[in-house]
Amino acid sequence: MSDTDCFRAGLVQMCSGRDVDRNVKDAEALIREAAASGAQYVQTPEITTLMELERERLFAVVEPEPNNRALAKFVELAASLEIWLHIGSMAVRLSEEKLANRSYVIAPDGTISARYDKIHMFDVDLPAGESYRESANYQAGEQAIVTNLPWGGLGLTICYDLRFPALHRALAQNGAVFIAGPSAFTKTTGEAHWHALLTARAIETQCFVFAAAQGGRHDNDRETFGHSLVISPWGEVLAEGDIHPSVIIADVKCQDVELVRSRVPSLSHDREYRIAPVE
Repeated sequence: MSDTDCFRAGLVQMCSGRDVDRNVKDAEALIREAAASGAQYVQTPEITTLMELERERLFAVVEPEPNNRALAKFVELAASLEIWLHIGSMAVRLSEEKLANRSYVIAPDGTISARYDKIHMFDVDLPAGESYRESANYQAGEQAIVTNLPWGGLGLTICYDLRFPALHRALAQNGAVFIAGPSAFTKTTGEAHWHALLTARAIETQCFVFAAAQGGRHDNDRETFGHSLVISPWGEVLAEGDIHPSVIIADVKCQDVELVRSRVPSLSHDREYRIAPVE
């Protein structure tokens, strides 16, 4: 990195399946590759440890946070590599009826510095016949999170949260200069909206956006879009993946946030207004 760069970010793109141990092993290999490339912050995608839609299979293998073997492995890995490791999300058991879709930001000393439970649930029927009812298995989060990295505030979101700009603006106005959007976008919605939504969120918030993605055809025959992205506060794509498991690296110039916000100070120009009644 040059003297003008702030840190190196690495995004881990995966094609997670139904075997938790295999997924953790695959994630570990890619995380190590990112660290070996100099990444100081490494992000994995949504549902890193398990891609499963069938309720019985899902609840048979998902563990609660205490004594969670996958989480313990990631904590150990972050400490051994001395990196900020952001597990984009993993399923965590809350009760016999509900799970959390939870992000973990793990510091280089192995402590968990932040947890975030996905707020917006993806409940939809797509024209191609795909149907998703995330709320049937997962309990929606209720708290937005900005956590501190050595280089500035990181706002946490997960996948479908991307379609809610008010959440992203709130994160930016409460200290975020980076926004994480780990995802498992379907191929259909990804082709239509992935690049446009992430670029819009970066421009609106004037933040760097880091979005590690699932990509490819999974064990359960679901197909995800891939194309992990790092986008600048000006809306420029700094790095992009394709559809295969891989590592995407970008050098982040932190001063670009202040530069863009000084050019277009829209985050401080909110005004109250009323909606006129329809006549």
